[in-house]
Amino acid sequence: MSDCCAPAKKGQSYDLVVVGAGSAGFSAAITAAEQGAQVALIGYGTIGGTCVNIGCVPSKALIRATEAVHHANVAQTRFAGIESGARVVDWAAQIAQKDALVAGLRQAKYADLLPEYNNVAYREGQARLVAGGVDVDGQRLTSERIIVATGARPALPLIPGIADVSPLDSTAALAMSQLPRSLIVLGGGYVGAELAQTFARAGVGSRWSFAVGSCRRPSPRSDRLSRATLADEGITVISGAAYDSVRRTDDGGVALAIIRSGRPDILTAERILVATGRTPNTETLGLAEAGVTQASSGSIVIDDRMRTSKAGVYAVGDVTGKDQFVYMAAYGAKLAAKNALNGNSLRYDNSAMPAVVFTDPQVASVGLTEAQARAGGHAVRTSVLSLDNVPRALAARDTRGLIKLVADGATRKLLGAHILAPEGADSIQTAALAIRCGLTIDDLSEAIFPYLTTVEGLKLAAQTFDKDVKKLSCCAG
Repeated sequence: MSDCCAPAKKGQSYDLVVVGAGSAGFSAAITAAEQGAQVALIGYGTIGGTCVNIGCVPSKALIRATEAVHHANVAQTRFAGIESGARVVDWAAQIAQKDALVAGLRQAKYADLLPEYNNVAYREGQARLVAGGVDVDGQRLTSERIIVATGARPALPLIPGIADVSPLDSTAALAMSQLPRSLIVLGGGYVGAELAQTFARAGVGSRWSFAVGSCRRPSPRSDRLSRATLADEGITVISGAAYDSVRRTDDGGVALAIIRSGRPDILTAERILVATGRTPNTETLGLAEAGVTQASSGSIVIDDRMRTSKAGVYAVGDVTGKDQFVYMAAYGAKLAAKNALNGNSLRYDNSAMPAVVFTDPQVASVGLTEAQARAGGHAVRTSVLSLDNVPRALAARDTRGLIKLVADGATRKLLGAHILAPEGADSIQTAALAIRCGLTIDDLSEAIFPYLTTVEGLKLAAQTFDKDVKKLSCCAG
């Protein structure tokens, strides 16, 4: 480590100032503190940021709850001699349980950590970049190194009338103690898909609508299967729509005017939930005056070392608009802290970044899609294995989904893996490690996998490149 981490000078001078006290901010501050730096961590609003408070933790808690309801209701159709059933009788109780989980994790993983690091000084207030450091509500914190980790928030789309109908965003939706009778969900990304299915399983009549090009899946086949699954659960899936306007109805509900296939249509519901994107929290930071370049979206432009256009200023996490997953924000924050203190030698690498949509079945992906691999000049080979070839899925009597592998035809190295399966999220990391370590499809084919697991499907999918797995006995390699 360089001599940048000498003890802080008397007063308000620090080796590093981190603006934002969410997952990325804490990751940067702890990383720097562990290297002996004197750090100022600036929080504004609820400590812990998006993931623990209004994102990953609360959404996955409610997804699991409604998943239990759904599985109880479909068990008797899958398993002989089983009689079952479940329904939501007190949504407010579920919200209270979720809130207790959030509060506990926020305290344990954020607030209670601060006293463990004597060289991290926590400050509350609105921060602004100024010459020589950061101003926090009129107090100057001096530092030559600053990391911006202020995150992002739900954005309201430019649809005429949308602001006048009290739209829900993901934050408000996860806080509702009373369920609406019906709901329109706008947005084709993971937030829209997850929330549409969650509320439908809770008993809300749901419509999931998204505009042309807004729904990105690893392959057209997995996209079709995922949409079909949602439709089977009673969700009206409307793709390729152009949003025209929104208005209140006479009964106090909402009406969304859309254009699809060149024809006008009207969708009505009690409430509308907007999940069409996020906007970075940058307005009060004084970035333009500080010489920090922003994209047209407002996100902070960075290079592969997490550096902004202003020397000594770094940005990480959702505020950059890059790879908006909490684990990638934390990863980038560690790199930024080390680069700021030790000379910018570390590069951000997302080539083996796993991504998961927590619908049921889950959509998990890592590495290149087939189209990306071809565009990159690879002699592409692919294999596609439907879940009715995976013993775990057969035993669970749930064969919804597939596994697709993308490989280089010459080197046989694994380039990408895409899983649509009820337990796909817990299987994708094996593929991520394979890509990170440069393994081939032969390595996967010859590896020992536990029998009757979903992840065994990766071995079977790898064998599918050269064999008909239907002609193999159980566990045959």
